[in-house]
Amino acid sequence: TDLRPLDVLSEAVPPGALARGMRVLQVQGLRGLQLSASRPRALAFPASRLFIHCDRFPEEFSIIVTLRALRRPAKRNEYIFTLMVEESPGVLVGMRYAPDKLHFMFWSQERAGGWQSRVTFPNVSLSDSRWHTLVLAVSGQSFSLTVDCSVPKDVVVETPFPASLSVRRASFYLGNRRRRKGVFTGLLRQLVLLPGADATPRMCHGLNFKVATLSVPSVLQDVPAKAVSNEVLKYPYETDMKVTLGARPRCSKQEKAQFWFNASRRGLYLCNGSTWLSMLEVQPRLDYVEEHQKLVTNSETMGVEVFTIPRLGLFAATANRLTPPGSAIYRWTDGKFVHYQNIPTHQAQSWKYFTIGKKIFLAVANFEQNERGQEFSVIFKWSRRKAKFLAYQRISTHSARDWEAFVIQGEAFLAVVNHREGNNHNIDSVIYRWNPRTGLFETNQTIPTSGAYDWEFFTIGPYSFLAVANTFNGTSTRIYSHIYIWLRGSFQLFQSILTFGAADWEVFHIGDRVFLAVANSHSYDSGMPAPSNFYAINSSIYELNVTAQMFVKFQDLLTYSALDWEFFSVGDDSFLVVANSFDGFTFSVNSIIYRWQGYEGFVAAHQLPTVGCRDWEAFHTAEGSFLLYSSAREPLSKVLRLKTT
Repeated sequence: TDLRPLDVLSEAVPPGALARGMRVLQVQGLRGLQLSASRPRALAFPASRLFIHCDRFPEEFSIIVTLRALRRPAKRNEYIFTLMVEESPGVLVGMRYAPDKLHFMFWSQERAGGWQSRVTFPNVSLSDSRWHTLVLAVSGQSFSLTVDCSVPKDVVVETPFPASLSVRRASFYLGNRRRRKGVFTGLLRQLVLLPGADATPRMCHGLNFKVATLSVPSVLQDVPAKAVSNEVLKYPYETDMKVTLGARPRCSKQEKAQFWFNASRRGLYLCNGSTWLSMLEVQPRLDYVEEHQKLVTNSETMGVEVFTIPRLGLFAATANRLTPPGSAIYRWTDGKFVHYQNIPTHQAQSWKYFTIGKKIFLAVANFEQNERGQEFSVIFKWSRRKAKFLAYQRISTHSARDWEAFVIQGEAFLAVVNHREGNNHNIDSVIYRWNPRTGLFETNQTIPTSGAYDWEFFTIGPYSFLAVANTFNGTSTRIYSHIYIWLRGSFQLFQSILTFGAADWEVFHIGDRVFLAVANSHSYDSGMPAPSNFYAINSSIYELNVTAQMFVKFQDLLTYSALDWEFFSVGDDSFLVVANSFDGFTFSVNSIIYRWQGYEGFVAAHQLPTVGCRDWEAFHTAEGSFLLYSSAREPLSKVLRLKTT
């Protein structure tokens, strides 16, 4: 059996020209075919051109599709392709999608005359105007759909795909079922039939899963055919461009898809219907850092969270030590943070902002008991009517240090770091799952931790990870911190890394490379001789080694009781800033901005005077790029402006 890929899309594109009813458009850096609804029969070819030696459809196969579907009204179905016999309205094989599901149809012949069977994959969101690659693997009663190399959706049905489906006198129809209704309105880049194999391993090996390629027509390949002499391009493609010059124009639904050229910044911007997106501009470079605002806080600040509330703008929440007055929320107004709301907390350590659907939440990690001797951390919910955060759910915690919010396969989770219970540092930290029926978080899993300070959630391709920074086990800070991977409905140990009073993990990407930085706070072991300085210690950066399937050490950087890392970018440059808090003698210690220098790794670029620095947050506004640092030693945090050239 010839198991070569059968390129359906290439077969429909005549050599040397495009068929009537086809146009080539380039969107988001990729080319695709736009199909006309007025001539559905022109977008067809006989199946015999693909099935040369046998007029039977494969019993086992994969279908690979790369498409960009437009946002469409609910309940509207559009066909990606169909295989139909002449003079028969039935679909032998076909694929169509709705805004939140995908249907695969085939003609079953188990009964006299046959009938249409349909396999539905729910919760498949394709209509977002982005490129997606689908792999549908079919074998008997088993149907498996993989979208962008995420976790496969498996369906087993009673009616198997037929073992002998005749394609005699049948034709493939691109983007339609031989009529105008339900014609595909997006862009098709790839449509391949691979007989006898599950194509998922062949497609899901790179890093750009959404545009993974098995076979695309030459007209859609990245490098266009070169013109001969003065001829025009063999396969022209179109872009509709309207460019406005001068001062910054309005960007609304009426200006959507229009361009604006900013001569002063030498930049080209695209209106997405609400804001101007940078398409091409001279990238800024970080020149120096200057103080922008002294932010007086209720008391010493253990952590800070910067977030945006839709239609209201930028906010910052400070986790303050003293009770009262508790912690505070500030709103960015006229280029500075202005006090907005006080919230009662109990030696708050950190805040976490997250959303579930249209609901907006802010969770605080309380380190101490309340006035009644109860130890709770609290989730607050934004009230649109009162325009402030109100207490929503209390969760029993033990000297909580940090919250982490994340979503896995459409489900919302919230993880708390429990630091200690009394004098016992070796206790469980807890992962909670959102129950949409009750509208509350419920315990889902417990993980043993040792004086833990921080959770860090991240994804790599279809895999989800959760790293914990273990700080102290009761006798030593020289202990292992752990990285967990989500498998079969729970987190399981993936890798252990030796750390020294780990206080923070920070994951970041530079190009296709994935890094994980740990902030080591101090080195102490009751059974070992005391070092000359507990606090002058290397913090480390690890890089994912895809071949070894583990993180390996990439670089050590000398830090002074480091408590936080923050990754940020300015133009094309990448940076890490460390929160140095104490050098063994004073809390007035310089925190350092490191610049990514490629082969050299991270190199110190700027020294920032800080006092007991506990946390860094990078953020961007219309006024520019900023860093906000919190001080755990004085009721004063600072906003620093990144000056660029």
